[in-house]
Amino acid sequence: MPVGTAGTVKAMTQQALEELSVALLLGNTYHLYLRPGHELIRRMGGLHRFMSWPGGILTDSGGYQVFSLADLRKIGDEGVRFRSHLDGTEHLLTPEKAIEIQRALGSDIGMVLDECIEYPASLDRAASAAKRTLEWARRCKTEIETSPASEANPEQVFFAIVQGGAFKDLRRENAAALVALDFPGYAIGGLAVGEPHELSCEIAGETAACLPRERPRYLMGVGKPEQLIDYVRCGIDMMDCVLPTRNARNGYLYTRQGPLHIKNAEFIDDPRPIDESCACMTCRRYSRAYLCHLFRANEILAAILNTHHNLYFFLDIMKAIREAIAFGNLSRFSSELQARLAAGHP
Repeated sequence: MPVGTAGTVKAMTQQALEELSVALLLGNTYHLYLRPGHELIRRMGGLHRFMSWPGGILTDSGGYQVFSLADLRKIGDEGVRFRSHLDGTEHLLTPEKAIEIQRALGSDIGMVLDECIEYPASLDRAASAAKRTLEWARRCKTEIETSPASEANPEQVFFAIVQGGAFKDLRRENAAALVALDFPGYAIGGLAVGEPHELSCEIAGETAACLPRERPRYLMGVGKPEQLIDYVRCGIDMMDCVLPTRNARNGYLYTRQGPLHIKNAEFIDDPRPIDESCACMTCRRYSRAYLCHLFRANEILAAILNTHHNLYFFLDIMKAIREAIAFGNLSRFSSELQARLAAGHP
């Protein structure tokens, strides 16, 4: 999923996203709640209509953003009390409020409120957060079942989020309790927060094995291009990451020969495309020299063209992984990819 934090994937129009065959993108509950406000979006007919997006939308609960604002929030059993990073006003985000906001947004998939913790964290810290995450999931479930459905999207569903830090026993216990609550899908949270990739895969695989195979399994906030297939092999169906878009705006572009920094002097007079084996619009039409000029001149078009390429690159990897699964050769595909990576030709 490309990340569309404030109802927009930065540097991309909705038409461009459609042309890239984006099926599902992510919107951020915390940011949309603070600006322009969930009630305004509700009056506008929901987030799909507000941003004129016909595809799928997943909204997170706001828990991760609150986690990242350590100096501006205080977590308790009731919820999270925090100060807006925009104007300093105080707010209380409870499990019930997270559902209310996402009902107003009318996303296709909403997320329950969870407590995301740092890495490394002690066993006691992880256990406390997992316990609170489970209790908040129960409260969210009650709110989902007793409150009116979204006016903008009556078919909206909500996923639970498994926590437990880097402790497999906690993850298994938390997953089993959440599965007993019978959500339509499940996410694995609290990874990609600084832990080694190998540990991330261990925890993701252990947790995914505890979740129903027939329901979507979503790993939040990952990952690098070469990591995507690792997570799929762990049993993950869905991922989101800001890397393709954020890095594009900083001139960091992905290619099958490894990443390149388009601002570097070596590209000033380079007539080649970013990636000669890439079929995206940017690579078909523009040279590295031109893209280098745009970035150095701080032109808006640099962010647009770079973002288009990076999103195409990530989506193309996922397309190849889906095809490998369909043809029953995911293991071979993974081995070949790892061999190319080791040889410096990803």
